[in-house]
Amino acid sequence: MSDTSKNPNDTPEDIAAAEARAHEAHANADGGVENEAEGDRVEALQSENAEMKDRVLRTMAEMENLRRRTEKEIRESRQYAVANFARDMLGVGDNLRRALDAVSEDARESADEAMRVLIEGVELTEREMLNQLDKHGVKKLEPEGERFDPNFHQAMFEVPNTEVPNNTVVQVVQAGYMIGDRVLRPAMVGVSKGGPKERRSDAPQGEPGATVDKTA
Repeated sequence: MSDTSKNPNDTPEDIAAAEARAHEAHANADGGVENEAEGDRVEALQSENAEMKDRVLRTMAEMENLRRRTEKEIRESRQYAVANFARDMLGVGDNLRRALDAVSEDARESADEAMRVLIEGVELTEREMLNQLDKHGVKKLEPEGERFDPNFHQAMFEVPNTEVPNNTVVQVVQAGYMIGDRVLRPAMVGVSKGGPKERRSDAPQGEPGATVDKTA
């Protein structure tokens, strides 16, 4: 608003210039308010954009974690789906091995052709069954000579032996097996007694450095 008090000596040009200055000052004041409001809107939009970006990144991270967990569950499901069946088949393998062990070397040498064919057939059957189990991730434990580890072995008896460290596996009564990183069946073993104290290591025996999971 222009100043209404005018100097009588002002010329029309002076009055027009004064009104122009007043109008400019008013416009600048309105522009400042508008600029301040515009700045607030930009700041609000930037804050909203940052919040939405954070949500998107969090969602993407959660989806990636979900994908990894799902892949792991599918992989483990495939790997351990045969665990119960494989454990049952180990009993069949044990019977085949007992049948073969029951035939002495003398009996093998003196056996007729039919008996030799039968023995070879049983051996081939045992070998093929173990090969098929191996294809599905079932591995045989070979603990003889290793330090006894309750994660992989089940002690059945003690054997006096001063030549090897105490608690060394000196005899395997029944073979043990693993599937993946899980113990399918611990090995039944005899351990030494009376020898020098064992030297402990950080990694479990049987599968050095393995993470033992006994839930199979």
